[in-house]
Amino acid sequence: MESLLSEYFPILVFLAIAGAIAVAMVAASFVLARQQPNSEKLSPYECGFEPFEDARARFDVRYYLVAILFIIFDLEMTFLFPWAVALSDLGLYGYWSMMVFLGVLTVGFIYEWRKGALEWD
Repeated sequence: MESLLSEYFPILVFLAIAGAIAVAMVAASFVLARQQPNSEKLSPYECGFEPFEDARARFDVRYYLVAILFIIFDLEMTFLFPWAVALSDLGLYGYWSMMVFLGVLTVGFIYEWRKGALEWD
């Protein structure tokens, strides 16, 4: 058991050093940097304007459609990278399986395009 713990000791040292560096950097930013927030720094920065309604207001459904489309095509890329790396080991069957997968996604993309799901009015 002791030899097993000694194998993990470098990882523990690495985590301790990384934690110490992180704490030192945050402490140094508080000590060395000027902490004078002004109205420009405290203004909203994500959308560019002050909130004008309740935060629980409903969003347009097109926002969710675009988000779902992004997730679908992002997952497509997630499958494409490992496939491309292992293509030589997969052979012809792996190649045509991915072509069928890409074909189904392309048909779905064309359907969404024709239905106007990608239009943002």
